[in-house]
Order: sequence, then C-alpha cells, then structure tokens
Amino acid sequence: MNVGLGLPITDPPSLLSWARRADAGPFSTLGLLDRLVYANPEPLVTLAAIAGATTRIRLQTEVLLGPLRETALLAKQTATLDLMSGGRFTLGIGVGGRADDYLAAGTDIRTRGRRLDEQLTTLRRVWAGEPYGQGAGPIGPVPARDGGPEVLIGAFAPAALERVARWGDGYLCAAPLAMAGGLFRSVERSWSAAGRAGRPRMVAQV
Repeated sequence: MNVGLGLPITDPPSLLSWARRADAGPFSTLGLLDRLVYANPEPLVTLAAIAGATTRIRLQTEVLLGPLRETALLAKQTATLDLMSGGRFTLGIGVGGRADDYLAAGTDIRTRGRRLDEQLTTLRRVWAGEPYGQGAGPIGPVPARDGGPEVLIGAFAPAALERVARWGDGYLCAAPLAMAGGLFRSVERSWSAAGRAGRPRMVAQV
C-alpha cells in the first residue's frame, strides 16, 4: 500500500519545504486540491514548482475541477507538467459542486458532467498526438507517459462513477470511510462490464 500526503494550503510559500521533506521520506505522492473562489494556490502552477523542487515523489491534483477550464489549454498544461516532472504527474479530475466556482468561471454548473465527459475524450485524443480538430492540428508537447498522465476520476454519483471505466486509470474516493467500500465495488463492477483489462487503481482520501 502506498501512502500519499495532502499538502496544506493555508501557507503557500511553505509548500516547497513540505514537498522536499516528503520527497526525502516515505510518502509516495503529494496531493493538492482545486478551488477557484478560495485562497488556495492554483494546483497546476504549484505542482509545476514542486516538480522542480523534488526528484522522486509523484504529484497529484485531488481533484482538478475540469469543467472550470478551457479544454485545449488544460490538455497542454497537463502534458507539460507530466513531461517536465518526468512522468510523475497524476491528474485527479472531477466536477466539484460549488456554485460560486462555476459562477466565477462563467461556466454553467448544470452542464458540468457533460462537459467533463467531452473534456476527457479530448484530453485522451490530444495526449495521443491526434489533431485537436476543427482545422487545428496536434497540441504538444508529448507527455512523458505514453497516452498521457495517469487519470484518476473523483466521483460519488453512479453516472459519474462510470467515467472511471470509460476514461480513467483508477478511482479517487474522497467519501467517508463507511461509504468507500461500496463505491470501490461499484467502480470494479463498471470496469468489468466495460471490458477493461486488469483492475482500476483505487485511491482513498482520508
């Protein structure tokens, strides 16, 4: 079992020190949350800085709110972070549910699930080196990991859990521990029903 560390966000200048100490210790991963209308540091920018301050530990968004972001730029940013970190980046991604974040981003919260589905399809295509579409060619750089960064889907609702089997490499569970077992089993069932080989990676946040 691997144990990661969720970085504290109340003192952004201290995060590089936290990251260096975790990199030298037993932790496998550093996780960073995402909000817009909040005082947290922007996760992709912060993890890029942390990538330069560490050599071993993995870097993970937990979770990035995909529908708040423009898809082509998100594809480029995540591919760049994966490349510059030497393939140490894991994209934990989900929709969130705070109306103020969506209001500030100018995005309709009611369509967030559909938008994330579209984004995940596009991200996979861009990371594979295919043209973006609509007269636009490929968007580089090529990620360090073949096919793009590892993707963990954060979700609670049944329809959202099915995204793991369609586009994810695994599941990121932020639910209370009493609920986690049932959510993990649901993901495993949809993974098997989709004909995916192997097993999804399971990550719990406590």
